[in-house]
Amino acid sequence: MKILMVCLGNICRSPLAEGVMRHLVKKHNLNWTVDSAGTGGWHVGSAPDRRSIRVAHSRGVDIS
Repeated sequence: MKILMVCLGNICRSPLAEGVMRHLVKKHNLNWTVDSAGTGGWHVGSAPDRRSIRVAHSRGVDIS
């Protein structure tokens, strides 16, 4: 299965959703491909937003 998480800039919501889904895929040993994308190119090449990284980290999910 392939899953794509999408938001406007791919810097906060979709990377967080991707990280959570990757975490669950690994936890349940599934053979799925997970990625994220934005509908605009404003943040191409940028890391996820620091606040999203912090929220993910607080729940045991690494999106850095």
